[in-house]
Amino acid sequence: MKSPSLAVALALVATGSLATPTDVSRFDEQVRSLADRWARVNFEVHDKPARAQAAARLASEADALAKQNPRRAEPLVWEAIADATQAAAEGGLGALGLAKSARRLLERAEQIDPAALGDGSIYTSLGSLYGAVPGPPIGFGDRGKARAYFQKALAANPNGIDPNYFYGAFLLRQGDDAGAITALERALAAPPRPGRGVADQGRRAEAVALLARARMMARR
Repeated sequence: MKSPSLAVALALVATGSLATPTDVSRFDEQVRSLADRWARVNFEVHDKPARAQAAARLASEADALAKQNPRRAEPLVWEAIADATQAAAEGGLGALGLAKSARRLLERAEQIDPAALGDGSIYTSLGSLYGAVPGPPIGFGDRGKARAYFQKALAANPNGIDPNYFYGAFLLRQGDDAGAITALERALAAPPRPGRGVADQGRRAEAVALLARARMMARR
């Protein structure tokens, strides 16, 4: 979900005083580290128990950074993404609790700065959660909310690899093969993200596989 574009850094630290350039630079480095390590956990750790454990550690570190910087949304987004990654790796009943945690974190992040990370990550992640989680009474899934969040994500980042990929996956689950193909082709045409080579390579591989499946479904 998720290139940390921090071109406009906030000028306040947790104490409410003005941040020095060193403060801002250090925070940016910590957020970039979360993004880089998440990409390696998600795309390079293939053993699911090991991936779940690594994602849990990453979520804990993002939580610590969020508490140190309560006026910044970026650590909350990465904590939510790590929770969702752990949920996908673990499955079962515990996954729903992690998904609910991820939703709460993303909603908090949206209240602080809906444009955090600069690429529609909050809306892409919320759309993915609402689209993948079972609906009531088991979970909070809602296909209408999922579509609305994806539309917000694409309005913010129409050519991005992540919003187009996840929207394509959502449309394919809804039986819209043609719509899924269009979204996945856009994902594969997305420009590379500076410093996000691991994430881009992994997501492109997923998009290629899903596009092949969508085309196969469309021919039936």
